[in-house]
Amino acid sequence: MSGDALPAFAGRPVGQIGIVVRDLDEALERYVNELGAKPWRCWTYGPRTVPDLGFRGAPGEYEMRIALWGEAPQVELIEPVRGPSIYHEWLERRGPGLHHMAVHVPSMEDALAEMAEAGKEPVQWGRGYGANGDGGFAYFDTVEAFGYYLELVEVPSVRIEPERVVEA
Repeated sequence: MSGDALPAFAGRPVGQIGIVVRDLDEALERYVNELGAKPWRCWTYGPRTVPDLGFRGAPGEYEMRIALWGEAPQVELIEPVRGPSIYHEWLERRGPGLHHMAVHVPSMEDALAEMAEAGKEPVQWGRGYGANGDGGFAYFDTVEAFGYYLELVEVPSVRIEPERVVEA
C-alpha cells in the first residue's frame, strides 16, 4: 500500500470487528459461556442470500455462516463454508482470529467510487443482502499495513430475519 489515505475510511469510527473461526457453533459457545456475550444473531450468506458476490475481480461463489453481537463496534464471527474466499485464505495462512475492522458508509456505490478514484479495488465484496435488496460489504487488502483487512459496510435498511438467535 502507498501512503495515500483511504478516502472512504478516513475519519470513520470502527463499526465492526470481524473474527474468522473454524467452527461457528464452538465459537458461539465459548463467547457465550466464557465472556457472557449474548444474544448472537446468525445468518448464512452466499449466492442464495447475497445476489452480487465477488472475489479477486471475478464473480464469487463463496458462502459463510456469520453471527453478530452488540453495537458499535459490533463483533462478527465468520465461519467460511464454501470458497474460495478471503476467509478461507485467512484460516489457511494465519488460523482463526482477528480478520477485519469495518466502517459503516451511507452509500456503498459512493464509497467504492471514492476508493477506485484513489486506485483501490476491493478483494472481496457482496451486495443486496438486505430484505429490500440493499446493503453491501467490500474488503480491501490492508493486511501488510495493519495486520487485517479493512471493510466498508452499507447496512441494509431492513435485515432479513436471522436464521437463529443464540442466547445461552
